[in-house]
Amino acid sequence: MQAWQVHENGEPSEVMRLAEVERPTPGDGQVLLRVRAANINFPDALLCRGQYQMRPPLPFTPGVEICGETEDGRRVIANPALPYGGFAEYAVADARALLPAPDSLDDAETAALHIGYQTGWFGLHRRARLEAGETLLVHAAAGGVGSAAVQLGKAAGATVIGVVGGADKAAVARELGCDVVVDRRGEDVVAAVKEATGGRGADVIYDPVGGEAYAQSAKLVAFEGRIVVVGFAGGTIPSPPLNHALVKNYSILGLHWGLYATKNPKLIPHCHEELTELAARGAIKPLVSERVPLGEAAAAVQKVADGRSTGRIAVVMEEAA
Repeated sequence: MQAWQVHENGEPSEVMRLAEVERPTPGDGQVLLRVRAANINFPDALLCRGQYQMRPPLPFTPGVEICGETEDGRRVIANPALPYGGFAEYAVADARALLPAPDSLDDAETAALHIGYQTGWFGLHRRARLEAGETLLVHAAAGGVGSAAVQLGKAAGATVIGVVGGADKAAVARELGCDVVVDRRGEDVVAAVKEATGGRGADVIYDPVGGEAYAQSAKLVAFEGRIVVVGFAGGTIPSPPLNHALVKNYSILGLHWGLYATKNPKLIPHCHEELTELAARGAIKPLVSERVPLGEAAAAVQKVADGRSTGRIAVVMEEAA
């Protein structure tokens, strides 16, 4: 089979190599899946760079989220078990963790429904307890993680403010349903959000960026507001002064979705049921901006790594297409 392999750490476009390799052999409790589509996530770039919290042995195949097909023909969502990731014709995954693919979504959309939407659901509902009528601010609102949070926020009845970088991404954020869009490249984010909220700020702030975005969040969080820390795609991990959280009376909430698999695994299929229902009635639909063949996976991962993508890029296998 064909698979992209990383033999040394570095930028995805430089270290990912397409090779002909043997199909992986499933271990105990694992299943072999034919990959129908693999969604590209920012962690795939971090894995290539050797900067992710988990470092699979070299060589490995990246690709942490797929729509796959079982031997009996069922379409499923899976997180491949590295080093046998999803940017390949076949991958292996934990049999107990497979989730049924929604009938309402195609392969690429299905592959994109899992990590970003589960993270958004847990962040907004489990951690921040977002309520209808509240104001939600989403950083990087046109990206893969942010676009999911925007849709989930709208589905929950919140007023959604999206912060983006550039006119093209602003247009995408509006199409996603943002009530207010702020282009950080041409606008003062703090001033624009304060104006939009009458000076009150946002009840919930969803931050997958860190760095300057977090500094803006601290200035914009409302009384009894909640900042959900999802990741640090901007490259800088902030060190917030806790006295500021005290005097402004807000909460800083961390979200590591992967921990639920071991700490409270029953919540993951419950979340998937909620997401499947939302997708069935059209309340959410993964924004797949590009569908590329397996041979273009390395360039696509680099595009995500450089922050040049909107929504999700999916690697779609020719047979599945």
